[in-house]
Amino acid sequence: MIRSTGRVAQFQAATKSAGFAILLSVASVLPHAAMAQNFTFNSVNIEGNQRVEDGTILSFAGISRGETLTAGQLNDAVQNIRNSGLFESVDVTPSGGTLNINVVEFPTVFRVNVEGNSEVRDAELLSVVRSQPRRVYSPAQAERDVAAITEVYASQGRINATVTPRIIQRSDNRVDLIFEVNEAGVTEIERISFIGNRSFSEGRLRRVLATKQAGVLRALISADTFVADRIDFDRRVLTDFYQSRGYADFVVQNVDVALTRERDAYLITFNVQEGQRFAFGDVTLTSTVPGVDEALFRNALRTSTGDIYSPATVETDIARLERLAIQQGIRFLQVEPRITRDDRNLRLNVEFALVPGERVFVERIDIEGNSTTLDRVVRNQFRTVEGDPFNPREIRESAERIRALGFFADAQVEAREGSRPDQVIIDVDVTEQPTGSLSFGANFDTDNGLGLVASYRQRNFLGRGQNLNFQLSTAESNRLLTFSFTEPQFLDRDLRAGINLAYRTTDNQNALYDTETFRLSPTLNFPVSENGRLALFYAAEYTDLTDVQDDSSVIIQNEADAGGIWTNSLGYTYSYDTRRTGLDPNSGVLLRFGQEFGFGDSNFIKTTALASAETKVFNEEVTLRATIEGGHLDYADNDSRVTDRFFLGSRVLRGFQAGGIGPRDAATDDALGGNTFAVARLEAEFPLGLPEEYGLSGGVFLDYGSVWDVGNTFGQDVLYNDFTGRTVAGIAVFWDTPIGPLRFNFTEALDAQDRDQTKAFDITISTQF
Repeated sequence: MIRSTGRVAQFQAATKSAGFAILLSVASVLPHAAMAQNFTFNSVNIEGNQRVEDGTILSFAGISRGETLTAGQLNDAVQNIRNSGLFESVDVTPSGGTLNINVVEFPTVFRVNVEGNSEVRDAELLSVVRSQPRRVYSPAQAERDVAAITEVYASQGRINATVTPRIIQRSDNRVDLIFEVNEAGVTEIERISFIGNRSFSEGRLRRVLATKQAGVLRALISADTFVADRIDFDRRVLTDFYQSRGYADFVVQNVDVALTRERDAYLITFNVQEGQRFAFGDVTLTSTVPGVDEALFRNALRTSTGDIYSPATVETDIARLERLAIQQGIRFLQVEPRITRDDRNLRLNVEFALVPGERVFVERIDIEGNSTTLDRVVRNQFRTVEGDPFNPREIRESAERIRALGFFADAQVEAREGSRPDQVIIDVDVTEQPTGSLSFGANFDTDNGLGLVASYRQRNFLGRGQNLNFQLSTAESNRLLTFSFTEPQFLDRDLRAGINLAYRTTDNQNALYDTETFRLSPTLNFPVSENGRLALFYAAEYTDLTDVQDDSSVIIQNEADAGGIWTNSLGYTYSYDTRRTGLDPNSGVLLRFGQEFGFGDSNFIKTTALASAETKVFNEEVTLRATIEGGHLDYADNDSRVTDRFFLGSRVLRGFQAGGIGPRDAATDDALGGNTFAVARLEAEFPLGLPEEYGLSGGVFLDYGSVWDVGNTFGQDVLYNDFTGRTVAGIAVFWDTPIGPLRFNFTEALDAQDRDQTKAFDITISTQF
């Protein structure tokens, strides 16, 4: 809703009057034109202009003294002067051999401002305004500016915002241009519904979309406002969601967006057609490329008959075959997936045809828009370099890797013909965005209490793609200082090099001693398979037991007598993770195994392992998780210290305080930790039946585990020094909030020992302000 008032209306009226005057002037010429078709003016008299020179006006008109003009040419000259945009009115009157031109100039803009806005900053609104100080005022441009400001508010869900341009007269034919804004309220998305969905509930489909319904946190969630581009994105992700689950014929027929009668909310309806669910039928491989070992390539396929059909599975196998061809020295091999339908059996037969590809090479890769990020950071995302065969699929994947960096607000990658028909040029156009953050906040958990946090993070340090992270936190029971630096492309390879530093002091409220720990650890991390990575590290660690009270455990006192100890160690961690890259979108597996070997003053082997699996059932409404985790510390002469041994807190075994289970000194009740631990966790997460926009879901869990074996007891009586299992059951409430996912655990220890310290409620909150 845009209204033009005040001087703007006067200008519009004056413009109409000027047009009427021109018509009269031209009409006065027409009788002469009827008798003599041509006019010749020996002189031109121009009046009313203050800033614009006479010659400039004549150049607009295109009239020269002594030139013969028709009535139509004279009328065109008048229109040309008006179209210059410099004059409020133009009046042309022929008088014998003299042409009289009378003009009224538009004023000059002295100042441009926005008033009445509180939700959107001045700078953001003025950035879309094209009317500028020291330029001629244009009513048409002011109206375009109104439309641009209104569009800014519409993109933030305030479609009822109104903008009114007003001018304030100043001396010397100058004006202030003021855009008065009435922001109105946010027009939220009241409901997102679906028509035609049979296999998945509306709640499951709404969780796929980027657009969200307005909920209790509507003041913090911008995704509950209507953005047309986001709807287009939702159509794509909804299609990907169905097709990756076997619905090859799925289509979004239309998306209906309507306003409520009060114009204060949107109603969005996705009309979908699911089609039938298909599985893979016969999976074959053929080749017309000379020298190809078909058996070798066939063994590389992972697509299997009977698996649910997914285009991503086909794409993954194509990429695997192309990589194998490069390893075999076969260039310009192209993989064509030929799919035939078996509608009767709901199968899609796939033939991977190896055919000769076009002999096209990458001439060069041009990168633009990276004012901060170095070229090599972008180039490292390409597996293709200048001179390599052109592979469209590889270029698409490179574009996705560039976007996944998180350094750019937008990244476009296009291919165009090069200097020859067999050459292509890859154009990369990026738009930088901020990558650093400085934050001050607070955190709270039931193990450490309330603490303050200050942190600085830069994900693209000096434009080199490096990650720099510094954090200082202080809580009731501990203080922590951490620093880390990571180079993700060390030696321009997929080799992640980093260095981590941590300094921690504790003030244990549930123990008669404190600790001080310092650790410095350089690391190397690299892929060893499609889903596997290996990390190698060295660590130099200093540990000390401080403020040991006289009535503390004799075991701890003896361990403290050794003073501060420096430990050197080498280690590795192997991880295998299919939760994001596996062929099944509903299931994933995480395996992790690591060992650390101490040498020098402390000789030990520390082994840890974890196996976790996750799957979705009941049309993906319920998520099931199972985890087994364990560790063993083998110290020479059993001389491990309380700072080395394992302690199980609520993050590993729920329902117990930090150090609440495991070996204890029978005399002092001090928790001693153990050299060995094992835990099994089962969990189910499910909807609570509440509106999805609230971000609330529920869960149940069952944990079983123990920690045991102190090692050297110094002749003291130690409770629970052997494996003593504990069982905990509980319910959980998950809350997805803009500040991060929160979890509330309500637990009940089904099997606990007398000296254990249980905890019936656990919450982890992390927020910034």
